[in-house]
Amino acid sequence: MANAAAVKQQKKATFTYEGLDRKGAKTKGEIKSANPAMARAELRKQGINANKLRKKSEFSLGGRKTIKPGDIAIFTRQLATMMKAGVPLVQSFEIVADGLDNASMKEVVLKIKADVEGGTNFANALRNHPKQFDELYCSLVEAGEQSGALETMLDRVALYKEKSEALKSKIKKAMKYPATVMVVAAVVTAILLVKVVPTFQELFEGFGAELPAMTQFVINLSESLQSNGIFILIGIAAFFFLFSQARQRSKAFSDAVDKYVLRIPIVGDIIFKATIARYARTLSTTFAAGVPLIDALDACAGATGNAVYRKAVLQVRDDVSTGQQLHFSMKSTGVFPNMALQMTAIGEESGSLDAMLAKVAQYYEDEVDNAVDGLTSMMEPLIMSFLGIVVGGLIVAMYLPIFQMGNIVG
Repeated sequence: MANAAAVKQQKKATFTYEGLDRKGAKTKGEIKSANPAMARAELRKQGINANKLRKKSEFSLGGRKTIKPGDIAIFTRQLATMMKAGVPLVQSFEIVADGLDNASMKEVVLKIKADVEGGTNFANALRNHPKQFDELYCSLVEAGEQSGALETMLDRVALYKEKSEALKSKIKKAMKYPATVMVVAAVVTAILLVKVVPTFQELFEGFGAELPAMTQFVINLSESLQSNGIFILIGIAAFFFLFSQARQRSKAFSDAVDKYVLRIPIVGDIIFKATIARYARTLSTTFAAGVPLIDALDACAGATGNAVYRKAVLQVRDDVSTGQQLHFSMKSTGVFPNMALQMTAIGEESGSLDAMLAKVAQYYEDEVDNAVDGLTSMMEPLIMSFLGIVVGGLIVAMYLPIFQMGNIVG
């Protein structure tokens, strides 16, 4: 009998339901049960009268939406708002989950709610989902629980996640525009070389005269692309695939790329400022939460997003653990800007390190924003000029023999 019960327990299915709660409000969600009757019974225990109950398909051709960092930021902000309004934690989970559009995120929130209802503390419930909530996030929540100021801590974590995502968005904005235009330029050029140039080539064959060097170069390029185009595409795809694999599997290669990226003109400066902003924001948030400085620096090392600064922060952590002041340790690495060093020194002397670091973070976040806007403004005319030269050069190369023939006839 025990074995049969165990087998039955293992064969629970997921059901989606729609119905009314105790207050008569519409509600919907998911529940796991062995069969529809038991699912309805369990819902009645929760005060829900299910009008619709369907077994959820285990397979989906469309797939499920992945949970992005932005979803975590929204969840944290909404939860912080609910708790500041005095709504109990478990009820806050229900309200937040009901308003989420991402089904995957909603499922995670409901699982966390179930764990908390079962007696697990909030931080450990989050640790059951390491892909969505990293150790830094869980540690901050744990600090809030232990200090009895969870709503305040959630507000800080929400601000931290929002600032982090805004920073990432700015970096993506700086890279996306020129990359998109360059791809479009490459596609347009390829179409001209493969479809348009051969038409002119047939016309030129009847001239019986030597073609200009520029025209001959374009024709040779067109013939090469037509015969080897598929191999060029495969080569480009293979390069990007191997590059991404090398970054994932080789720490030395990944570190070398991070070091080189900082040296790229303009783009490297934006990444440098973004890295300093992330470091200062993370350290400010963790230190304000009451996390010991050594542990806070350990968390900051991974949050910087760049190998050069990860190593520098770990060196700072080791120096601070021996009794050195934070700003002296940062200065000895040689990679932190003077403004960050001075603000850190003021914060240490005045006992307001978290506030000073927050100002450093805000300053460099604004710097990134301005740099991105400046880069976008500068890239627009440059990219338009590049497109004009490429496309215009191809057109001139094709019409040059015709112009020459016109001059000879004239």
